[in-house]
Amino acid sequence: MSPILISVIVVGVIGLIGGLVLSVASVLMEVKSDEKVAELRAILPGANCGACGYTGCDGYAEALAKGETKPGLCAPGGVDMNNELGKILGVEVKMSEPKAATVLCDGTCDKVGTKMLYQGVETCKAANMLYAGTSDCNYGCLGFGDCERACPYGAIKVQNGCAVVNADLCTACSVCVRTCPKGIIQLLPIKKKATVACSNRDKGAVARKICQSACIACGKCQRACEYGAVKVENNLAVIDPEKCTACGACVEGCPTHCIVF
Repeated sequence: MSPILISVIVVGVIGLIGGLVLSVASVLMEVKSDEKVAELRAILPGANCGACGYTGCDGYAEALAKGETKPGLCAPGGVDMNNELGKILGVEVKMSEPKAATVLCDGTCDKVGTKMLYQGVETCKAANMLYAGTSDCNYGCLGFGDCERACPYGAIKVQNGCAVVNADLCTACSVCVRTCPKGIIQLLPIKKKATVACSNRDKGAVARKICQSACIACGKCQRACEYGAVKVENNLAVIDPEKCTACGACVEGCPTHCIVF
């Protein structure tokens, strides 16, 4: 028998033995998947946005199957999908209050000036690293549309230099919240509440000089609110949505009209 034929036979036998070993190992070491996890995961939308507080839809499905959390946390899925999760788990679904992304800035091009001509990479993240952006306001919307490009639902657009959210399209997935380098996008209740459309924390005179609609921390809104929902903290009015009754007193009392519904 030739040496070449012997080599071929030896290699073939080794391959056969290796294949048998791998086949046996795959059976003995198989990690059996939880059918309930797979069923729950099939219903979830696959946005992997993290709005539920877990690492994507896979993490949420696993937590649901283990009883570590309850359905009703998936905002992109909506009421019907969360009810389906509840049926599988045999529990009642209580949806959290509907929310939508809200841009805490109204610094449009006609209200705030620019401090430089920017010719770099046209993204908010890049512009923010150069003197906090092109706007005179170091706290406001940069206007390059990182949030718009990140939104999988087309719910946010840059208009006149400032991002604007369409609440009817927003699913509260929080992708834009994580994308904004200024941190001026928050998830707030869709139910009519007063909102301070400003994030500037400069002192009143400086803020007013920079932007026509800036909060000047005058405190009129705080004094006007009889429910204690408004407080001026660090030169900026802050509204507690849990206490706000949408009475409109703070909106009427704001001299710069930076508080809106």
